[in-house]
Amino acid sequence: MEIELKKLVKSYVSSDKTATVHAVRDVSLKIPSNTVFGIIGKSGAGKSTLVRLISLLEKPDSGAVYYGGERVDGLSGNELIARRRRIGMIFQNFNLFSSRNAAGNVAYPLEICGYPKNKIKSRVLELLDLVGLKDRASAPISTLSGGQKQRVAIARALANDPDILFCDEATSALDPGTTKSILQLIRDIQKKMNLTVVMITHQMEVVRDSCSLVAVVNDGEIVETGSVHEIFTNPRSPVTKDFLSNLGPSDSDSDEPSKDGIVRWSSGGGKYVLHFVDNLTDEPVLSRLSRQFDIEFNIRAGGIQNVQGKKVGQLVADFDGTAEEVEKAVAYLKSSGIGVELADGQQ
Repeated sequence: MEIELKKLVKSYVSSDKTATVHAVRDVSLKIPSNTVFGIIGKSGAGKSTLVRLISLLEKPDSGAVYYGGERVDGLSGNELIARRRRIGMIFQNFNLFSSRNAAGNVAYPLEICGYPKNKIKSRVLELLDLVGLKDRASAPISTLSGGQKQRVAIARALANDPDILFCDEATSALDPGTTKSILQLIRDIQKKMNLTVVMITHQMEVVRDSCSLVAVVNDGEIVETGSVHEIFTNPRSPVTKDFLSNLGPSDSDSDEPSKDGIVRWSSGGGKYVLHFVDNLTDEPVLSRLSRQFDIEFNIRAGGIQNVQGKKVGQLVADFDGTAEEVEKAVAYLKSSGIGVELADGQQ
């Protein structure tokens, strides 16, 4: 199910009623069908309000929301209820009923939608099997781990065969190992069910490890969109660069902790940021550079990430030499397929 947003605007009056908060500002965006799309932003950036508009939990002040070419932001009454039932939602805090066991939580949306009673049990077991919890159907919620609770929540979100699945900070309360397994589960389910999955997060690691496309939100606006690979190799907005500079280790198929990520050796310096892709991450580029041009280099930070199955490297460095030699060196790097840009605040 393709989602399209056209010029969405949403404002609120501040809690003290002294100011207007512009939460979403003229946002237009296309989310392709059958993909995992990330929406990332820092706290207060407007991503949560944007998702409430996309998922029809709130109406925009102006603008339009389309599902599969059909405008849906103006639906009301039974039409709105019917459309919402085809949307799955997963939340950070699980939102499970402690009075029901795992099966009872998954059964709840089926019960309120009038699903045939004689088919609910088999449907619930099918969904719990899908998320790897068929043997915990009768388990009280209090006995489940955080990861198991989120798996129950995922099964519940899929109960009514949604065509869109929203994941609102779905892994923020989980440890890194559990986060990895939940993200893998969501990717597997997306492929199996041909869902459009929208991941809302403040963690670039989640985007890197689960999404194909991403939109970066800041101050109520979309400041950058593109494939995850493009964003990692050629970030344009300052907020995206800030996210990448604080990025943690990437996933690894090994049981050993990953040692990659961006590591800074020096708190100062670093005029240039170099981006390497795939085989270039293994090439002695800077060594060749210093032999070919009359310059010296000083590496301030660096690391390698695994992004959508491709290696993406980043180095923050200073080049010391005449302006002419540095210019030639930068031109050489770019001609070799290496992205070069000035670090923020550098001239």
